[in-house]
Amino acid sequence: MNPYFKKILRFAKPYKKYAYLNIFFNILYALFGTMSFVALIPVLKVIFKADEAPTTIVQKPIFTGILDIKDYLEDSLNYYIADYIDEYGNFKVLMITVSAIIILFLLKNLTNYLAMYFITFLRNGILQDIRNAMYEKLIKFPLSFYSEKTKGDTIARVTSDVQEVRNSVLSILEMIVREPLNIIFSLALMIAFSVKLTIFVFLFLPISGYLISVVGKSLKKGSLRVQNEQGIFLSVLEETMGGLRIIKAFNAEGIFKTKFEESTERYTYYSNKVLNRQNVASPLSELLGIITIGILLLYGGYLVFIDNSMDPAFFLGYILLAYNILTPAKAISKASYSLKRGDGAAQRILEFLETDNILTNAPNAIDKQGFESNITINNISFKYKEDSNYVLKNFNLTVPKGKTVALVGQSGSGKSTIANLVTRFYDVNEGTITIDGVDIKDMSLYSLRNLFGMVSQKSILFNDSIENNLRIGKIDATETEIANATQVANAYDFIQEKGGLDFNIGDSGNNLSGGQQQRLSIARAVLKNPPIMILDEATSSLDTESERLVQDALEKMMQNRTSIVIAHRLSTIQNADLIVVMQKGEIIEQGSHKELMALNGHYKKLVEMQSFD
Repeated sequence: MNPYFKKILRFAKPYKKYAYLNIFFNILYALFGTMSFVALIPVLKVIFKADEAPTTIVQKPIFTGILDIKDYLEDSLNYYIADYIDEYGNFKVLMITVSAIIILFLLKNLTNYLAMYFITFLRNGILQDIRNAMYEKLIKFPLSFYSEKTKGDTIARVTSDVQEVRNSVLSILEMIVREPLNIIFSLALMIAFSVKLTIFVFLFLPISGYLISVVGKSLKKGSLRVQNEQGIFLSVLEETMGGLRIIKAFNAEGIFKTKFEESTERYTYYSNKVLNRQNVASPLSELLGIITIGILLLYGGYLVFIDNSMDPAFFLGYILLAYNILTPAKAISKASYSLKRGDGAAQRILEFLETDNILTNAPNAIDKQGFESNITINNISFKYKEDSNYVLKNFNLTVPKGKTVALVGQSGSGKSTIANLVTRFYDVNEGTITIDGVDIKDMSLYSLRNLFGMVSQKSILFNDSIENNLRIGKIDATETEIANATQVANAYDFIQEKGGLDFNIGDSGNNLSGGQQQRLSIARAVLKNPPIMILDEATSSLDTESERLVQDALEKMMQNRTSIVIAHRLSTIQNADLIVVMQKGEIIEQGSHKELMALNGHYKKLVEMQSFD
């Protein structure tokens, strides 16, 4: 069995009852389907005997063994038809046999519907669980994972790759039982009717299989190229939508249009190659089937008209059974192409699902409740990639409870990295970070991050109501708690002006001004009410009026709370208990604002230039 197909099918376990019901009704479908063709033989016998004088075979045939089954079936049919014609007449027997055929076709289609009905629950259940599993992985992966993968590629895996698996790999489930059973039942009767004719079928099956496999070998490789290229143009699309303001400001529409069109051109080229190869499946299998039928007609005609070893009605029934093999064989060959095409998508999905998460809870991880004394950063070193330079080197810092520690320094000095490490978005390469003496690696990620609130330079808001954005901080917050949080954040008045908490803020909060977005972010952090707050350049992108409101909100929020402030403006940090001046990942100065100004060193130059970033 295809390894990716086998791994995808592990998601079928919760839906196995639907699989069993599908198999049951597929068995009935294949049985009734085969019998509906066999039932045509009595009709042909009645028609062929219409001009003959009625004769009754006195002795009923006796079954003498499997080797004589063909003669037994033929003699039995002749016996009963002759007997019934003699008793009821040709037309009445014809009506009975035609009615039997109609009933068999009715049962065939009913069981087909029921088989398809139950496999729908199986297939869609598998798809749902694959998507859910991928999303769970997506939100649990560390930030480092997404520095190596583009957003577009990730989106393509969760959407189009899963859809491709639905259209290709899981479509096999519809025929994995039904079509082989159709072939088996038909072949069994064909062997019973004529061993010689059936040998011809087996002679052509290996030839057909070889020709089909030759065409299908390149489909997996081509499909992988298609899926990868789709990830590239989706990434361009995502970047375009996120950076549309800059693209327009720099008149760069042509650059991005060219980049997108080059990617879609490659996508179309690879898609055409894959689809054209897949389209060979149907005509090739049909041609091979017709050649087989043609040879059967020639050899069967010889057995009927020259050798006189086969009854014409049985020969026509045999041809119908051979055709009943041709249709499922064609479906299986087409499905094999589809499976090859879906291999690439399944491989990308499983690669995503089987990627190890390097940030996980330690065995017997501690659920840390509350913050009691200090955060200690002890001699840590860190770099974002194995082949890159260290961002922090032998860094030491203690943040006592209830104090505000500000980190200042020019861009690239490692300020934001500290925020990423204490919240364990990344793990340190060397050294330890402890809270109340407990290594953060020994705490559960949930309890660790529950200790922190964060307000970043860019307000991360979601296309939903104000209330639902706030409840991310505390899902079970009361109306009073929400009102108090918005008042602390100086957000209460503008929320009322917008019509209340039900106001939809739009994509990324675009229905709000920058200052309103930031105050909403502060309200969300206040509502969470964590013991430790991280402010990552929270006022850097605001105008003077907005900054005043936000700064006031920040000061109220930081009262009686431990805070780590990554500073951009002097107003943010001059009242901090400790200011840490960083350069190239190391501390070069530290102290209060007054102490550092007295040093007449690097900090004073930054203050004079108002350049903390």
